[in-house]
Amino acid sequence: MKRQRPFVVATFAMTADGKVTTRTLAPVDFTSREDKLHLFRQRASADAVMIGHTSLKRDNVRLGLPAGLQETRTKRRQSRCPLRVIVSNEGRIDHRLNIFQSNASPIVIFSTKRMPRKYQRALEKKATLHLSSAEHVDLARMLQTLRNKYKVRTLECEGGPTLFRALLEQDLIDQLNLTIAPYLFGGAKAPTLTGVSKEFLPASVHCSLSNMRTIGDECFLTYRIKHQQRRRN
Repeated sequence: MKRQRPFVVATFAMTADGKVTTRTLAPVDFTSREDKLHLFRQRASADAVMIGHTSLKRDNVRLGLPAGLQETRTKRRQSRCPLRVIVSNEGRIDHRLNIFQSNASPIVIFSTKRMPRKYQRALEKKATLHLSSAEHVDLARMLQTLRNKYKVRTLECEGGPTLFRALLEQDLIDQLNLTIAPYLFGGAKAPTLTGVSKEFLPASVHCSLSNMRTIGDECFLTYRIKHQQRRRN
């Protein structure tokens, strides 16, 4: 049966107590150079890389690749860098962010008609906009669009936890790459992998460990999501 959406891989780093950042949501660097290379390698293996607006604004990343990995992709007859995808319900995305100053690859924005007109005018010069009439971005339809219109077979999700949780709740995550770093942050308001919500997920998610390796003090885990093994909470 033909897959109607991309294979979705989420890549995260977290502390030993499960935090992906601090309560202030400010950029924080708590992983090694090896973890950063790991992230680049995961990104390079995908057809597209996706990020939520909050994480994009916080980290101000370009979502590009080092020259060596760009060369590897071109040897595989791929584009230099994967398609870049931004998700935002309100659409108040600053066109001056670093991602829009880089021409590494095309940018596609999925948002809603809540996006103010002045933002639309600025962003449509730098990206392709997909604006729905709904209150929130329909993630399942977004994935179908990426698969059918942009030929995306593998999508790398790099956060944040709110977007990851939304995808997880709709059973739209296939693999989780998780780096555990040797730090403890604490704090009830510091986001975990699934955000700061006190609510359980609608259903438990069963993961199957497919790979594990340690480098220095960090542990790199790869989980496959078992879609048929969910149980209601």
